[in-house]
Amino acid sequence: MFESAELGHRVDKATFRDAVPALRAALLDAQFELREKSQFPVIILISGVDGAGKGETINVLYEWMDPRYLTTLAFSAPSDEEAERPYMWRYWRALPPKGRIGVFAGSWYSDPIRDRIAGHLDQGDLDRRMDQINRFEAMLANEGALILKFWFHLSKEGQRTRLKTMEKDPRTAWRVTKESWTRLKTYDQLQDAAGHVLRMTNTPWAPWIVVEGTDDRYRSLTVGRVVLDALQKHLAGTRDPGYPVAPPLGLKHDVCDVLTALDLSHTLDRKTYETELAQWQGRLSELLRSTAFAQRSLIIAFEGSDAAGKGGAIRRIAAAMDARQYQIIPVAAPTEEERAQPYLWRFWRHLPRTGRAAIFDRSWYGRVLVERVEGFCSEADWLRAYAEINDFEHELQESGAILIKFWLQISDEEQLRRFREREKIDFKRFKITAEDWRNREQRPAYHAAVCDMIDRTSTGQAPWTIVEAEDKNYARVKVLRTVCERLENALRPRKNKDKD
Repeated sequence: MFESAELGHRVDKATFRDAVPALRAALLDAQFELREKSQFPVIILISGVDGAGKGETINVLYEWMDPRYLTTLAFSAPSDEEAERPYMWRYWRALPPKGRIGVFAGSWYSDPIRDRIAGHLDQGDLDRRMDQINRFEAMLANEGALILKFWFHLSKEGQRTRLKTMEKDPRTAWRVTKESWTRLKTYDQLQDAAGHVLRMTNTPWAPWIVVEGTDDRYRSLTVGRVVLDALQKHLAGTRDPGYPVAPPLGLKHDVCDVLTALDLSHTLDRKTYETELAQWQGRLSELLRSTAFAQRSLIIAFEGSDAAGKGGAIRRIAAAMDARQYQIIPVAAPTEEERAQPYLWRFWRHLPRTGRAAIFDRSWYGRVLVERVEGFCSEADWLRAYAEINDFEHELQESGAILIKFWLQISDEEQLRRFREREKIDFKRFKITAEDWRNREQRPAYHAAVCDMIDRTSTGQAPWTIVEAEDKNYARVKVLRTVCERLENALRPRKNKDKD
């Protein structure tokens, strides 16, 4: 994949001098239009071999464009805070909002390539990581992002020559470190690993652009022209959507109606409720104080019918926890800051570190529920969201997080009774709004959306727990018991399968 980047591309001084003014002006115009429209973000990945001009290229972009709307993000070894969260957490937090350009010096590709060279990843593990990255970039592209991935290449001899030249020049000597020479020794391994990675992730929605790094003028003009061309096409709306959405849903009779099949008659008398509540709250407190949990995190997502008792269940969980150990995240309509990012961004930013818990009152499932029913996103958007959410949740699980998802269900009659009760009680009036009443008119649409959601996203790694919430006592105990049982199962030491 690197052959064409070893052909000795060069641009003479006169050609460079004549081309730059018009290119700079066009880049500034495109950047201004990007900022004015604020319809999508631009993500530029700068990767490649040492000495190929990665840092110089970033400096050129800052010189040729308005630096107020450029952000450079450099990534090295994860900090303690980053290491205690899922691998992609720090990259999600760094994504630029709509209307801005984010330049990534080092990216989600750096660690997998480095680990493959060091022998920490075998070929199968590397391929699985690349599959995850492809789906991540596809999601960003489907959210509208323009993704440009540059790999700056030098031949082995070219890299050695360039490092020596830079080392002799006082202006660039600081760029050459012991690590630069050490990495030259693994040049062949880098080419093998990087070549494989680039082939696997060179997609229509996020292509790789391999640029020869020998000649500074050629490299700068090439990058500037690629960025300009891609920006102009994206602004004109002529980009190729590239990535297919999820397949259409089946006919209604093909979908299991898990809500209608529920037995909502379950109840608990007051005395039994108080006994079991104390029992499970005590058990939960013990589990969260255990040494085993110190290396894990807990994420609980609550969804359910309006007035189904999500808040009451959350309060009973929180009562068993140290206030320093958890955060409750109420999810409402996205803010202006959140609308400028992919829809999962606002949930990534709240993921807990190890030894902590996050409780989401409503969650990322809004994309396939309220946004689907109310028409806040297109059919293609919510159809592809099922796969994106599954990927998100599986990534949480693989990082060591314990994810528990609840859907609380009540009958239409019980919901109406609770609505009317809320209107009559002063301290509950804030819980009932005109929006709640309006949503009751959409009950069939929400019913179908919930059934589809559970059918498509209740996976072996992240199953849904459906709670019969007609009786609040029963629902609260079931929620607490489920949390404890899932925690116990996750924290239980695994038996050595090789032991007789």
